[in-house]
Amino acid sequence: MTLKVTEAVQGEWAVLRVSGEMDLVTSPAVRQRVHDAVADGRHAVVMDLSEVRFCDSSGVGVLIAARRLMRSCSGELRLILPTEGAPDGSHVNRVLAALGVRRLFEVYPDVPAATGAAAA
Repeated sequence: MTLKVTEAVQGEWAVLRVSGEMDLVTSPAVRQRVHDAVADGRHAVVMDLSEVRFCDSSGVGVLIAARRLMRSCSGELRLILPTEGAPDGSHVNRVLAALGVRRLFEVYPDVPAATGAAAA
């Protein structure tokens, strides 16, 4: 499976929808899209990882680097991960928890919740 990253803008948020596999070969594309969003002046980024079926250590490294980048520019990074009861669960959620880094991220169940659109 390949990787696909699409971007949408929702208010002040750049929403990056990632699907496929985040591995050594594909993760640099995700890193580049986060850098592109920041270069475009977006300092609030939501990464929708609900369609990511596989994530290795290089994918986790990209998420940690994205968090570091957003913090360095006084920005904010939020992740969308399916809830525990979702079909197929969330591979990314399990990987982040296993590595002990899940607590580093603000995690939301869906894009409206992450962008505040649910409250509007």
